[in-house]
Parts: sequence; C-alpha cells; structure tokens
Amino acid sequence: MDMHTLYLTVPLAPLAGAVIAGLFGKQIGRIGAHTVTILGVLVSFLASLMVFQDVLAGHTYNGAVYTWLTSGNVSMEVGFLIDRLTTVMMLVVTFVSLCVHVYTIGYMSDDPGYQRFFSYISLFTFSMLMLVMSNNFLQLFFGWEAVGLVSYLLIGFWYTRDSAIYANLKAFLVNRVGDFGFLLGIGLVLAYFGSLDYATVFQAAPEMASHTISLIDGQTWSLLTVICILLFIGAMGKSAQFPLHVWLPDSMEGPTPISALIHAATMVTAGIFMVARMSPLFELSDTALSFVMVIGAITALFMGFLGMIQNDIKRVIAYSTLSQLGYMTVALGASAYSVAIFHLMTHAFFKALLFLAAGSVIIGMHHDQDIRNMGGLRKYMPITWITLLIGSLALIGTPGLSGFYSKDSIIEAAHASHLWGSGFAAFAVTAGVFVTAFYSFRMYFMVFHGKERFHQAHAGHDQEGGKDDDAHGHHHGGHSTPHETPWVVWLPLVLLAIPSIYAGYAYIEPMLYGDFFGSAIFINHEAHPAMEELKAEFHGAGAMAIHAFQTLPFWLAAAGVGTAYFLYMVRRDLPAKIQAKTGILYTILEEKYGFDRFNDWFFAGGARLIGGKLWRWGDVAAIDGVLVNGSARLVGRIAAVVRHLQSGYIYHYAFAMIIGVALLATWFVQL
Repeated sequence: MDMHTLYLTVPLAPLAGAVIAGLFGKQIGRIGAHTVTILGVLVSFLASLMVFQDVLAGHTYNGAVYTWLTSGNVSMEVGFLIDRLTTVMMLVVTFVSLCVHVYTIGYMSDDPGYQRFFSYISLFTFSMLMLVMSNNFLQLFFGWEAVGLVSYLLIGFWYTRDSAIYANLKAFLVNRVGDFGFLLGIGLVLAYFGSLDYATVFQAAPEMASHTISLIDGQTWSLLTVICILLFIGAMGKSAQFPLHVWLPDSMEGPTPISALIHAATMVTAGIFMVARMSPLFELSDTALSFVMVIGAITALFMGFLGMIQNDIKRVIAYSTLSQLGYMTVALGASAYSVAIFHLMTHAFFKALLFLAAGSVIIGMHHDQDIRNMGGLRKYMPITWITLLIGSLALIGTPGLSGFYSKDSIIEAAHASHLWGSGFAAFAVTAGVFVTAFYSFRMYFMVFHGKERFHQAHAGHDQEGGKDDDAHGHHHGGHSTPHETPWVVWLPLVLLAIPSIYAGYAYIEPMLYGDFFGSAIFINHEAHPAMEELKAEFHGAGAMAIHAFQTLPFWLAAAGVGTAYFLYMVRRDLPAKIQAKTGILYTILEEKYGFDRFNDWFFAGGARLIGGKLWRWGDVAAIDGVLVNGSARLVGRIAAVVRHLQSGYIYHYAFAMIIGVALLATWFVQL
C-alpha cells in the first residue's frame, strides 16, 4: 500500500464506520454497529502506527489531496501535512478513541440510542483527524467546526433531559464566540498573506513581522500580534480557557465515554495543538505569547480551586481537565511548545483513564455520581480502584509516572521564561500542584476508602441516581451493593494505565530535548530561551525523578495528598466546619466566580431583552401593525371613501362628467 492511500485511510476508516452505523443502524443491529465502528478506528490506529514509523524514517509529506475551489490566486484545498507533530496527535486520538469505543460497549449496553452513539463517536474521530492532519487553514477550520458540531450532538445525547439540552446549547454558543475570533484570524491571514496554506504563510511570516494594522483610527497594532491573539481566542473557546471555560463542566451531562474522548484527550486539546502548529507565527509576537501565558495561568490555578468543592465525580475531573489545559497553555506562552504537546499526550492517557474509571464507578454505583454516597469501594471494585489510583498519581505528578515529567517540565519552563506575565504564571502553576493533589485525593479517599455510605444513600435518597437510571433505561431497585464492571469496561482502563505509568519516562528525552519534532515546531531560541535552559539542566529521565524529591512541587503534591487524607479520613467533621467558617469564599467557589450567573443575566438576558423588543416593535408594531394590518386598513379606508362615488344614479355620473369636462377645459385654456 502506498503512503498516500494510508494517509487517506486514517480519517476515512472511522468515517465509513460512522456512516454505516448511523444510516444502517437498525439493519445491522447493536453488534453490527459496534463492530464496524471499532473496526474503523482500529484500522485508523494501525494505519497511524505505520505512518508514524514512516515519518520516524524521515519521510514527511505536505500536499493537496483535492482542490475544492480556486478563486483568483487562492486555491482552497483538502490537504495533509504529515510530520512528527501530526503523527503524535494521530496516535493519541486513535488510541484513546479505540479504548473509548471498546468501553462504550459496556457503558451504553442498556441505552436505546446505542447505534447512534457509536456513529457519533466515530464521526468525532474522523473530524478530529481531519483537523490534526490538515495542511491549510480552511481544512483546519472545517475540522474545528466539525468537532464542535459532533460534541454538541454528544453532550445532548440524552435529549429528553433538560440539563443535557441546556449544556449542549451552552457549549455550542460559547464555542461560537471563540470561533468568531478564530475566523477573523484566518480572514486576516488570507487578506495579508494571500494564501491559506501553512507552509506559504509560515515562510512569509518573518517579512510580515514589522507590518502594522490599524483597526481604530490613530491606533496601530502589529499585524502578527492581532492574528495570533485572534487565533488564540479560537483556542480559548475550544480548549476551554478563562473566560470561555464555562461550557466544559456543564458538558458532563453527556455520557461518560464522551467525557473521556472529547473533554480529556481530543477536542479540548485541539486549541493546544493549533497554537503549537502556529509556532512560526506566535514566535514573532511577544505580546501574543504573554497573553497566552497569563490566560493559561489564570485557568490553571482558579479552575483548580473549583475542583476542591465539587461532589459530582465527573465534575471534579472536569475542573481538573480545565486546570491541566491551563498548564498546557502556560507552556505554549513560554515557547515550550514541545512540552505542551508532551503534556497533551501524557494527560490524554491519564485523564481518559480517570474519566473511564469514574464511569466504571458510576456503573458500579448504579448510576449515582455523588461521591458523598460512596466510600469503601476498594474491596468491591479492585480493578477500577487500582487504575483510578494510577491515574490520580500520574495527574498529581508522582515522580516516575507520566504526568510528573510533563507537568514538572511546564513548571520549569514557566520559571525559565522572561516574558511579561511569566512571574505570575510560574506562581500559578506551582501553587496549582497542591490544589491538584488535594482535589484528586479528596475524590479518591471519598470514593474508595472510609466507611461505606452507599447503603444509607440508596435507602434514603435515590433521586441522584434515579435521574440517570431513567435516562439509561435500567433501574436497579434494591440492588445497592457495588460490583466490578465487565471486562469491556475494565480492559480499556488497563490499556490506558500502562502509558500513564511509563510514557513520560520513555518519551521525555526525545520529545523535549532530542530533535523529535524537527521543523514541525519553530522556536526563536535567542528571544525565548526557556527550552535551552531546560535542556542545560536535564540529566536524564531517571535523574529527574530522583531529583524531584528535593523540589518544591513534590512536597506541595505530598502536602495536598496529606491534607486530603487528614480532612476526609482522619477528621471527617472538619470540612463542614471549614465550610461554615469560610462562608463568603465557599459561596464564591460554589457560584463558580459568578461567570454562569453573569452570562445568564448579561448575555442570555440581554439577548432575550433585545429579542423581546425586536418582537414587540419590529414584528408586532412595524410588520404586523404597519405593513400587514396597516396596508389592509389603508385599502379599507380608501375603499370606504371611493364607495360613496359609486352610487348607481345616472345623474350623479352625468354631473361628475360635466364637472370633469369643465375642469379639463379650464386647464387647457390656461395652457
């Protein structure tokens, strides 16, 4: 098979599975639906492995597959750019997607929308692959919007639930805000560079570095700064960065498999990938890099705080995802693009693992998601327990596990950066280590240790699970003892746990300090020396793990775990007392800093107000009142007057004719 066919196979195999499962779901049945989609993603994963081997051998590819339209000198194409950055993303997307597909067989087994769900997740995989493989802005935008659309369908998958419909609408609208900036950025690229092809734009970028643009009279900005910030606004929406982060926690309304696929491993990392891909542009604007770093730092720290008070097992992990995306964004701002992609990869493994393990807990708990109703699950669900523990240890940066290598490298990169805002960023990512460790192990201890609370929870208030039970179509009545999940659920956990343990140790040296990414990532080392400083301090993966025990992040993580253990295992009465004492602070966190309330009041309320006024004055008064009813009334009034002229008496008509002739004669005489 030649390589071009292989490149096409990678995105088209999941698309074929999605089409068959979606259009012929009833005919092929449940087994047929999961077989074709899993087969499609498996073929895609194996093809990605072969492409990866080919790229490692030194064969990259950049070319058009299909010309969509040509307008003047600009041709809009579907094309692939296959280099090392692309292949890393292809492997991450296809591997995590494959695990999620297998897991879904167990998780969605009782759901009436089984075939539809498999069709959607396969379609999502296709969209994401088109995004990461693109060699031009047009295809990037197509993939960008397609993952947004499919995520809308997946978040609102249980469309009979009002909360799911609210969540998917919220995700869609917030992403439109980011996408508007993204589209403006692409428009500026086309206007000034005259091309949408990456290679052409990147080649011309240094010449455009001194170019300015005037958006408001008398105000000039660097063209590349404006383009980069607009493109990053797109990333803020897709990768849920402050203040466009509000959609991601609500999107937990979708089934757990998509929480793992979309909100941990793939869609939310599209923004991170895009900024890394645009490194030749971002390197020419310090202002844009500072903006990226500060936004990432705010997200990393302040979203972590919100995870500390959540009681829904999936929302704890959702806020953790927001925080970790902030870490990746800080790395991008520090020009440590390879570190951001490295963390993207390790995070994809352990965060997908955490979400799927949480889903396994939810199945074991008969669809109760409240961690206050759990406890002591370790002996009932041993595989879920050990895999979730591995995921949590990787997340908090335990020396030797994958998350440690990528997360500590981000912290070091933030300290090494000399850009404006790097001091705040370094503080935020360091303090975030304690926060991450605290909320991760608060969840872990409340779920797997301590006394069993699910018996009284199910006896007393079954409404938490009731909502989900009904949505799934399986209500378990009195069977409230948790149980280990079937092999199709726990096998993906084990498969994801393996790279969560070793991926960091194995890949840190080539990906960060070797020339792994080659020309795929461009860094101006003179202006942004962070990566050079990190390289000088690096003495091997083993030495880094041993040295970690002397560093502040390790002790902060240990303190976070210790605090969680003390509060939720030793002195269980303290959290309630702390909550009572810190009333205002707790309320601020519970209100999520007021963003949702403000958005509902200002944007949603404002839109409703404007809509109401337009309806009242535009529709009712102007269109109905004046144009439709008004014209009818006018015709009626004219008719009422004219009607008097039609009397039916001949002498009236004769009289009118005589007067008419007299008037005409008078007019002619005057002429």
